[in-house]
Amino acid sequence: MIVRQLQEAEKTSRRIVSPDGNWESTRMLLKDDQMGFSFHITTIYVGADFRMHYQNHLESVYCISGEGEVETLDDGKKYPISPGTLYILDKHDRHILRSFKEMTMACVFNPPLNGKEVHNAEGAYELDADSVSQ
Repeated sequence: MIVRQLQEAEKTSRRIVSPDGNWESTRMLLKDDQMGFSFHITTIYVGADFRMHYQNHLESVYCISGEGEVETLDDGKKYPISPGTLYILDKHDRHILRSFKEMTMACVFNPPLNGKEVHNAEGAYELDADSVSQ
């Protein structure tokens, strides 16, 4: 059994802060845990407005708190995000995430992340990122 506390994980190398200043993410479950997916608690800072395109991963995102929107770039549709909203990027969707009030999100990635991923120039996570030490 794996048991981790968010408050403890936030004090370790599992907490990753985006170099662009849009988010921070505590990676609670990663590839080395051998579950076939990863699970993160991610904070999207107020005012964040950035493009992503997960070419290598599928993601589902559940909003715990805050407000924002996700816009799919292929069709320009905007979807409001508030507590209780789940959105699923099931087709490697190119999208923009905007935060109107700081958002806390629970994120699941398949395949699982290694731990140190941050978005590349295309808004994707690489498959060969470094693992966290704890």
